[in-house]
Amino acid sequence: MRPAVRREVAGHLQVTYDISERRACQATGFGRSSQRYRKRADPQVALRMRLKELAAARVRYGYRRPHILLRREGWEVNHKRTYRIYRDEGLSIRSKLPKRKRAWRYRQGRPGIGEPNEVWAMDFVSDRIFDGRPFRILTVVDCHTREALSLTPRANFRAYQVTEALDALVKLRGRPKSLRVDNGPEFAGRMLDQWAYLNGVEIDFSRPGKPTDNAYVESFNGRLQAECLNASWFLSLADARDRIEDWRCHYNEDRPHTALGGLTPRAFANQAVTARELA
Repeated sequence: MRPAVRREVAGHLQVTYDISERRACQATGFGRSSQRYRKRADPQVALRMRLKELAAARVRYGYRRPHILLRREGWEVNHKRTYRIYRDEGLSIRSKLPKRKRAWRYRQGRPGIGEPNEVWAMDFVSDRIFDGRPFRILTVVDCHTREALSLTPRANFRAYQVTEALDALVKLRGRPKSLRVDNGPEFAGRMLDQWAYLNGVEIDFSRPGKPTDNAYVESFNGRLQAECLNASWFLSLADARDRIEDWRCHYNEDRPHTALGGLTPRAFANQAVTARELA
């Protein structure tokens, strides 16, 4: 039996039967020294307050990303202490367990991604303004650096508006070698096919009903939905543009990414560029 439980039992006996601490310890066989023990460890109030602030600001983070943020701020704390405080403060998140699915085979023969700007992934996410009006967000992600290249909200999208968004990105970053998309009408039509042919970009379509073929952007869309869209109440489409762009900057420049070793996507991209220049 743990010391805390023993102290609780002895205290209950004292209150219930109106007896002394000595009599309660004799009846239960507990030592009086353990009954009177008080913790001497530092409660780490400042660290607990800061961890609670980080958890309140980013409600979908587990304990690992706040730990990285604490270390970045200069806190000398290891991950075990962060986890213990995170658990003691009741900050843990119970993730929704996915339903069991049938097994599938991943597509074979896909080449690896070796550098930034080599493969982009593109998809749509839907949401609504406070009055119920729907809008869609075109998401474009660099599959190597995990950078969110573009988040473009519009009331609706046509194929030519998708190519306009891609042209704007090409002016900033250059052309990718490949573009991963699903079989939606905005992507499978002639407009994007013509854009890809004129720009020398290969279009890599997902198999119907296989979102795992475009896993990078599907994972990003889940983060966007959980950390930005579900946590926001948009007053207008302009308000949505501003908030989503702020979140995109936070995602690229501040948010630690576990798949990148705790680096931010922007820091990982800069590291990749530096390594290529030195090679």
